[in-house]
Amino acid sequence: MILEAREEIEVVGEAEDGFEAIDATRRLLPDVILMDVRMPNLDGVEATRRLVARGTASKILILTTFDLDEYVYEAIRAGASGFLLKDVRPQELVDAIHVVANGDALLAPSITRRLLDRFAEQAPQDDAKPPPQLGSLTEREVEVLKLMAKGWSNAELAEKLFLSETTVKTHVSSVLRKLGLRDRVQAVVMAYEAGLVRPGTTV
Repeated sequence: MILEAREEIEVVGEAEDGFEAIDATRRLLPDVILMDVRMPNLDGVEATRRLVARGTASKILILTTFDLDEYVYEAIRAGASGFLLKDVRPQELVDAIHVVANGDALLAPSITRRLLDRFAEQAPQDDAKPPPQLGSLTEREVEVLKLMAKGWSNAELAEKLFLSETTVKTHVSSVLRKLGLRDRVQAVVMAYEAGLVRPGTTV
C-alpha cells in the first residue's frame, strides 16, 4: 500500500515465496525486487542467489527483521544491492527503492559498520592473491575502492579526495565496470575477500 500510493512507483507483482519471486521476475522484469529473507519453500537468500546467477538486471533490496540476521550477510554475498529493517519508515522505504533503482547500493546505517566488520572477519590471510581484475584499476580507482570498502558515501569520498561528487561517481562506475560487479556492495565484498582492506586499517 505504501508503494502503490506513490505515483512514480509501479508495483508490478507480488510473490509469497522464493519460487514465485523467481518466476515473477522472469515474467515481469521489475527494476527493483523487495525481497523478504524469511519466506516458505525457498528463502530470499537462495532466491537472490538464483536470480543473480541467471543474470537478472533487477536490483534486489532485502527486508529483514533483525539487523544481525545471518541471512543478511549471505544475501549480500549472493548479490543483493542492499537491505533495510522491516521497521523502516515509509518514506525511507521509498527513498531506498529510488537509491537502488538508480544503481547505488544501500545498507541500513545501523548495520553497515557491523556488516563490514563481518566481511573483514572473513578476509583472507596475508598470502592471499588478489583477483587479477584488480590490476586493471588505476591508483585513484584503487583508492576509491578502499574507501568504499570502509563504508564511505560518495559525498565523503569527494571531500576526502578533493573531488566533485560527479567525478567520484565516474570513478565508482569505472571500478564496477572493470571488476564486472553489479554495484558497490559487491565491490566492498571483493575488497575484503581479496585482502585489499583489512580490519582496523586506515586508508
